[in-house]
Amino acid sequence: MSTRTSARMPQMRGMHGGGAGFKPVNTKKTVARLIKYITKNKLILVLVAVLVLVASGAGVAGTYMLSPVINTIGQALKGEIADPMVQIVKYLLILGVIYICGAGAQYAYQRVMVSLTHNTLNSIRRDLFDHLQDLPISFFDKHTHGEIMSRFTNDTDTLREAMSQGLTQIMSSLVSVVGTFIMMTILSPQLMILILIMLAIMLFATKTVGSRSAKYFRLQQKNVGSVNGYIEEMIEGQRVVKAFCREDKVIDEFREINGELKRASVNAHTFASIIMPIMGNLSYMNYALTAAIGAWLILKKASTGMIGMSIGQLASFLQYTRQFSMPIANVSQQINNILAALAGAERIFEVIDTPIEVDDGYVTLVNAKINPDGSIEETTERTGVWAWRHPHQADGSVTYTLLKGDVRFHNVSFSYDNVKPVLKNINIEGAAGHKYAFVGSTGAGKTTITNLINRFYDVQEGKITYDGINIKKIKKADLRRSLGMVLQDTHLFTGTVEDNIRYGRLDATFEEIVEAAKLANAHSFIERLPQGYKTMLSGDGGNLSQGQRQLISIARAAVADPPVLILDEATSSIDTRTEHLVEQGMDKLMEGRTVFVIAHRLSTVRNSNQIIVLENGEIIEQGDHNELLAQKGRYYALYTGQFELS
Repeated sequence: MSTRTSARMPQMRGMHGGGAGFKPVNTKKTVARLIKYITKNKLILVLVAVLVLVASGAGVAGTYMLSPVINTIGQALKGEIADPMVQIVKYLLILGVIYICGAGAQYAYQRVMVSLTHNTLNSIRRDLFDHLQDLPISFFDKHTHGEIMSRFTNDTDTLREAMSQGLTQIMSSLVSVVGTFIMMTILSPQLMILILIMLAIMLFATKTVGSRSAKYFRLQQKNVGSVNGYIEEMIEGQRVVKAFCREDKVIDEFREINGELKRASVNAHTFASIIMPIMGNLSYMNYALTAAIGAWLILKKASTGMIGMSIGQLASFLQYTRQFSMPIANVSQQINNILAALAGAERIFEVIDTPIEVDDGYVTLVNAKINPDGSIEETTERTGVWAWRHPHQADGSVTYTLLKGDVRFHNVSFSYDNVKPVLKNINIEGAAGHKYAFVGSTGAGKTTITNLINRFYDVQEGKITYDGINIKKIKKADLRRSLGMVLQDTHLFTGTVEDNIRYGRLDATFEEIVEAAKLANAHSFIERLPQGYKTMLSGDGGNLSQGQRQLISIARAAVADPPVLILDEATSSIDTRTEHLVEQGMDKLMEGRTVFVIAHRLSTVRNSNQIIVLENGEIIEQGDHNELLAQKGRYYALYTGQFELS
């Protein structure tokens, strides 16, 4: 864990990842977007709707069949029917068929819903990951890895639970409520008035408690992201934590943010858990009142002969009462899951809605060949010669500029936050084939210069030209394809050593990979690995030393064979002996290329064509090694040990 990352942690916890002040952007918009994802599988959705309709309709119809069965039994007891078993069996058979159809439909829609849910989540994850690849580096500077990962894990998990269970339950409950409402109205309009009064009370209770629960579920989701981000960073920086004996400090910080998560979770689930008891008690009250008033209507019909209810109708109505409140209770319970899922979906869409890296370039990099008359011709073959294809908007003509690697800074000023300047009026004559070294204290602006060459960030003032072309006119992918980078913080992917080197150029042959490894002096140690180039690496190359990982990173840049190399502390993790071997290979690699080197070890920059000394974002000295020593300025003080880089 770098000190730069560690210093950023308090800021991260105050962002969307864990800020207590986060509010939903637009719940209606989130629902609409989710519906678009779900309706991509229209046929499956229609099938689910039909099966839910059949399953819920079967439940409503089955309950109604209780009325004729009980009435037939009552008539038989009174002697009004001579042979009641025929009718009872007929009704029971009909009831059995209805329930079998309902159970089959319910099983079927649950199975189909699994497919619909995972198809939808697959699309969301794919869009989220694809969008991440198009986001600027500044986005990843402002968000911790764990907080970003939370979008793929916790947020999608809550969405999965809501879709696989909540969506079908809501659909089923809606059908059940409508069907039950119709049947109850037919059976007894008088009792239906009581049901509507109780329904209004239930809805008011659900809305009141649900709104409280929703607020804390949203806060819970944010705090989960914050906890994940903190855990990920502390595990990654465990060596630093132990080296500085900061275990107690880390424990205290974790307890603080974990406590915030606990408080939000307790409040969220407290309000969520009391909804069902409230709905259950109201349901019992409703059932008791309905039974009492229904019994009075039966007695009234028996004593006066006026319009009332039969025993069978009351039995069906009481069962409908249970069915009527049950879907409402289920919906009330699922509302919390759905609100939590919507909070997670908003966080996912928040990333998807983040503006992508702007690229308005139109100059592209193409394979080329030089004709005998000196003209440049574009070709589809890999010739080893590259050219910039420059279409002119005025007349539609196309011109070609040979790729040489001439990179120059013209009065460049830059600030990350548009407030504090990082670079001030930088001018660099990066002639093709020359080696340029940047020396200066931490924060002087050395790495920022390389970030601007790659267009990880765009300059605010001045311009950078590449072979005479403003790099803002060059498509970023083509620009970066012409550059090779070896960073201080190496990153190796899960795969073989061969795969990791080939990452520099995916169409490289095995022979080219071996040649690149030899150039970086990595071939010898790779051959000593258990399976040589086929040795599997995992955990960011955890089975290799830091120096070996750096050598593979250098070989990766070598196989790309770029005209411009950027070496950001490329040998910082290599011992002096290995550094000498690497420098021999790097000298071969740098032949004929423009090279920008950032190094704290001044021994690695002595043979540079020009050494640029930076301080507070300004160039204070520049020249070759001998010229700077003769000036007896900052470089001289650094080289002779009179001044140390901080």
